[in-house]
Amino acid sequence: MASGLADEIDVLVKARRSLAGDYVPSDGEEYMNAEQQDYFRRLLQQWKKLILSAAADTLSQLQEGPLREPDLNDRASSETDWGIELRTRDRQRKLISKIDSALRRIEEGEYGYCEVTGEPIGLGRLIARPIATMTVEAQEAHERRERVSRDD
Repeated sequence: MASGLADEIDVLVKARRSLAGDYVPSDGEEYMNAEQQDYFRRLLQQWKKLILSAAADTLSQLQEGPLREPDLNDRASSETDWGIELRTRDRQRKLISKIDSALRRIEEGEYGYCEVTGEPIGLGRLIARPIATMTVEAQEAHERRERVSRDD
C-alpha cells in the first residue's frame, strides 16, 4: 500500500514539474479565481496523462510475452514484481476516475469546496491532493464514522 501511494505521489510531482510557468496558487489571491482553476485543470490533466502513459508502457511490456526465467526463484521474483506493478496500475485506474471527477467539478464551478460542508478546502490541501473533495476536518469526521461502523 505504501508503495502504491509513493508511486501516486511521484507521478503527481512529475505532473507539477511539467507545468509551464512559475505560477503557484497562493492564499493572497481570491480563492478559486480563474487562474487557480486553470492551474488545477492543467495539473489534473497532466497527472492523468502521465498515469495513462505509464499504463500503456506496462501494457506493452505485458504484450511482449510471458516470463521465461529459467530459474524458479528468478521467475517467482519476476511474477511478484509484475503482481505489484499490476496492483499499482489498478490503483491508478481508480485514481483516473477521481481525476475526471475533479475536472468535472472545475467545469461546474464546484472545485475547491467541500462536498459535505460547502466550505473552501484550502489551497494547501488541494496542492498536496488535487482530487480532495472534503476539508481536513470533514475528512477526519468521515474516517471516524467509517472506523466506528467497521468496528460494529
